[in-house]
Amino acid sequence: MAEKSKILIIGGTGYIGKYIVEASAKAGHPTFALVRESTASNPEKSHVIESFKSSGATLVYGDIYHHESLVKAIKQVDIVISAVGSQQIADQVKIIAAIKEAGNIKRFLPSEFGVDVDRVHAAVEPVASFFGLKANIRRSIEAEGVPYTTIVSYGFAGYLLPHIGQTGATAPPRDKVVILGDGNPKAIFVKEEDIATYTIKAADDPRTLNKILYLRPPANILSFNEIVLLWEKKIGKTLEKIYVPEDHLLKKIQESPYPDNFHMSMGHSVFVKGSGGNFESDTSVGVKSSELYPEVKYTTLDEFLDQFL
Repeated sequence: MAEKSKILIIGGTGYIGKYIVEASAKAGHPTFALVRESTASNPEKSHVIESFKSSGATLVYGDIYHHESLVKAIKQVDIVISAVGSQQIADQVKIIAAIKEAGNIKRFLPSEFGVDVDRVHAAVEPVASFFGLKANIRRSIEAEGVPYTTIVSYGFAGYLLPHIGQTGATAPPRDKVVILGDGNPKAIFVKEEDIATYTIKAADDPRTLNKILYLRPPANILSFNEIVLLWEKKIGKTLEKIYVPEDHLLKKIQESPYPDNFHMSMGHSVFVKGSGGNFESDTSVGVKSSELYPEVKYTTLDEFLDQFL
């Protein structure tokens, strides 16, 4: 058996990062999580830190804003996965610089985990600038000649489906549902644990080197209307549907403060413009998870919704 690649996850205590740390350790990779000392002693993060320890992951103290600690952490591993949050996307240039100085990294996976930012052309502000930051990081990686894999995972199932996109709701609707646009563009949602599983499989797969891995589980490419229909079948009830015309949504985005305008502009991109499911994968630059890893038993959206009955 070949020795498993050593993997460092940066941003491991964040939303998607904790799933990636768990998946890496579960797959048998020597797993390292970069954490700030302030995070390690933060009571709100204690359960995540403890879960890392119990999974066998090694905590490495450092910070992307402290170059020496970052280089030192990177020199211990073969692969770096960034799962930093939206506020730190542009600062990944610091990770790229540290990777270049360390000189030992076989693969870098930047913090993407969303739509294919090189193929979204109808986004409005403020999400358009956010997509631009991600695209800039792609260009920086290419310019520096850092070997990479980009994970395009589209939507997080656990972020949208617990309330089926209803602002301020904590449970799926039982009476009426608000739908952006006409509800017909296809969208893609993948369970967070499955995103992490595919990410770790791709991390040192030669077939994904300098490629995009598109996560497009066939059963999870559905329109908003189709997701609502799935839910209606489960509860045995037809919901009242309130459709928000695009011009109304755009006006609301312009009038709303951050972060409300950010979330609404993301909804506009995904549900009105179909920035995920309406595009086929670009096979000249990417590969599909369902073709590379047919053995992965992913959670379908139909199965995911069962937990809310």
